[in-house]
Amino acid sequence: MEALASVLNLVMQPCYQLTGNWWAAIALFTVICKIVLMPLSLWCQKNSIVMVTVMPAVNRLKVQYYGDNETIGEKQNALYKEKGYHPLLSLIPLAVQVIILFGLVDVIHGVTDGGAPGTEFLGLVPTEDGGVSWIMPLLAGLSAFLLGAAQNRINPLQKEQSTAEKNSTNGLSVGLSLVLGVFVSAGMAFYWICSNLMAIIVQVLCNILIKPAKYIDYQELDESRKELEALESLVEKKKWYQRDPLSKREKKDYERFFNVVGKHIVYYSEGSNFYRFFQGSIEYLLENSNVTIHYVTNDPNDVIFGMAEKQPRIQPYFVREKRAITLMMKMDADVVVLSQDDLDNYYIKRSYVRKDIEYVYSPHHLTSFYLTGWKHGYDHFDTILCTGPDQVAELRRGEEVYQLPRKKNLVEVGYDMLDRSIAREASAEKVVNERPVICIGPSWQEANILDSCIDDLVKALTGNGYRIVVRPHPEYVKRYRARWDALKARVREYGPEDEIVFEDDYSLPSSANIADILITDWSTISYDFSFSKLKPSVYINTPMKVNNPDWQELGMTPTDISLRDQTGVSFAMEDAGKIGPTVAQMLANPDEWSDRILAIRKAFLFNEGHGGQAAGEYLLGRILAKQEESAAAAAAEGRKKGTKDNAAAGADAPAAAVEGGEGRE
Repeated sequence: MEALASVLNLVMQPCYQLTGNWWAAIALFTVICKIVLMPLSLWCQKNSIVMVTVMPAVNRLKVQYYGDNETIGEKQNALYKEKGYHPLLSLIPLAVQVIILFGLVDVIHGVTDGGAPGTEFLGLVPTEDGGVSWIMPLLAGLSAFLLGAAQNRINPLQKEQSTAEKNSTNGLSVGLSLVLGVFVSAGMAFYWICSNLMAIIVQVLCNILIKPAKYIDYQELDESRKELEALESLVEKKKWYQRDPLSKREKKDYERFFNVVGKHIVYYSEGSNFYRFFQGSIEYLLENSNVTIHYVTNDPNDVIFGMAEKQPRIQPYFVREKRAITLMMKMDADVVVLSQDDLDNYYIKRSYVRKDIEYVYSPHHLTSFYLTGWKHGYDHFDTILCTGPDQVAELRRGEEVYQLPRKKNLVEVGYDMLDRSIAREASAEKVVNERPVICIGPSWQEANILDSCIDDLVKALTGNGYRIVVRPHPEYVKRYRARWDALKARVREYGPEDEIVFEDDYSLPSSANIADILITDWSTISYDFSFSKLKPSVYINTPMKVNNPDWQELGMTPTDISLRDQTGVSFAMEDAGKIGPTVAQMLANPDEWSDRILAIRKAFLFNEGHGGQAAGEYLLGRILAKQEESAAAAAAEGRKKGTKDNAAAGADAPAAAVEGGEGRE
């Protein structure tokens, strides 16, 4: 330190001789230090810019391997090494500052010990001398705060950090400055204050000499950040002190899932409501094989847990969205079935542990994949279970337009959920309403019927002897309760209570079950209604819900649009008040509409009445084929090694897998 002080004194003395004032000398000394260290500052500037240019790739790594911190760390370090980013480089200027500060101890002592006039305050230490010297730690802390606020705006790396990271960095800087100001002399604290303020000017110069915008793609950075934020928004954040009552259960199920070796089929469900899309194939597998059904759900109250109590071959696992990301990436199974699209594009990824898994999409609607679905939402599935010829034609057309390899397996399955509705309707006792029931059942998307033309509709229907039931989507009532209450109060004035009914108690059966006509906008409830009951629907052309703005690139009319005028009649929003005659015509000709809709249904649906069976047959066939492939590979490996026992064991594997369970399971 004495040697360092001697060197620093060689700079400080000329500064004093030039200014004639020790305070001014310290300020000038600080400026000289910053100039000398400017190359180091520029080096750090380049390093910060490299980090920001890497951020989009880092964000996408966090999306791709979300929840797998070990893999993220490995990939991130490899990326840093490839791009030449040094995480600790930003600490070097601070280390140099501290070294200079310690060297100044002897310099300041040398000045104050001489007792020169005007130097008395330079040597005061707040903890020892008190008094007015306590202003120095406050000024030091203030200078650090100003530096942090400036860096948040102009430092290329710090301004891209999260609020928590900025607060942590600035808090550390302010705290360090306060502590230094308390325990060092006023002269040293003054150097620290000058250094903090000069650092702002240095950063401005660095931005001029090496412009961040020249190297950083801020649009890409913003897009990658939004992808990560969208993923993180799926996870409910709790305060650090809040106990999660489901965490132990989730962890136990997660570990239990990976303790099972040789899983043949896994279903992944977002919630209890999604079981209905898998029901037919699961029931077929349970009745026609010995395979175990592994069922991963994000819902702790999924109906599958109750079913598993009665059926030991159903193995359910509660795993929430965040942990499910890691689970899916580490998946080891022959076949994985999902009803969620956008595989490998959004947060659910294909396994990086096993590359030969067959991913099967089980649809939850009868209509277009390319209108309400995402443009490339189905590109990474191996198999899609199609409900009808329109879906097959649309997917094949998508392969042509987007030049995708024609390797996707499109299976003509049908739609088990509609089959069940048709069967229930056929077996139910026919009910003739005392007066026609008109059910208004809209979607909850923006500008739906309730928010656009409900008044015109109700006015057009009242006074004709109908029972008009307004049944909003549950999500509408949940999100817009005040709007719904105001709507009820307003529409109530158009007719008596026995004519206009508001149905928002979803624990009771829906009036759509007994309705003669359904009025909706873009809700897919209309197709279940018309195809199962063979009754027409009235469609109001509110703004269409579109997830893929490029749907017209296929040059095909989506079934969401074409079916509207086949199973009913559609009206423009502004013509909603003119539906009266059409409704009367529909009610007067039920048989004509019934025959028309039945013919459309037969042409529109694969395997009517057997959709679940067709799906189950396909999945069981693929499980058996996968086992045969594994057995053949094992046999080939056995022959290669010249081990007859291994080959024999491999040849027996398929029968053991189907008849005796799943290996060690």
